[in-house]
Amino acid sequence: MPAKIAPSILSADFGHLDRDFQMINQSQADWFHVDVMDGVFVPNISFGFPVLKSLQKVATKHLDVHLMIVDPDRYIADFAQAGAQTLTVHYEACTHLHRSLQAIKAHGMKAGIALNPHTPVDVLSDIIADADLVCLMSVNPGFGGQKFIERTYDKIKALKALIERENAHALIEIDGGVTLENAAALHQAGADVLVAGNTVFGSANPVETIAELKRRTQ
Repeated sequence: MPAKIAPSILSADFGHLDRDFQMINQSQADWFHVDVMDGVFVPNISFGFPVLKSLQKVATKHLDVHLMIVDPDRYIADFAQAGAQTLTVHYEACTHLHRSLQAIKAHGMKAGIALNPHTPVDVLSDIIADADLVCLMSVNPGFGGQKFIERTYDKIKALKALIERENAHALIEIDGGVTLENAAALHQAGADVLVAGNTVFGSANPVETIAELKRRTQ
């Protein structure tokens, strides 16, 4: 089964968001990936509820929302109302991660956990069965266009082994530095979802680039 392709709207043209939203709708992409940053947990600020609510009105595909914020529990209900279908919180930002995941599910969303590059996957051994998705950051979170961290391949394999050992069912998502050149290797290592920002929106033909990412993971 090919990987799910999730273009990151952080790399879209904010002067023409509706055009880029429709492009994703009409492409072979599977998900919209929405990065929410607060300038505290990561050194950047992106966007919040107004953009997500606008996307909710037009999106015909799954809304995958990645919170790079402190104290995400405060906003779980708000993101559910704004249309998030998968809501991912950072392990590093949650004091009571089990409680956070249960709250996300209670609001009708899939629950995801994100790990920063320096965080080993074995910290998830007691919680992996409660997660629907694990997002491995393959760059340091906060900015697009960074160089892919090669250690990520080993982390994918370790996470895949953990999921199988615990009889869990979490999807493995890779966020950061995904390109046409490494998409196949990431999928072969065990990745189920590939987030692509600059690779899609920086290309001359984003629709064809999405299709090519899909082809390379078949």
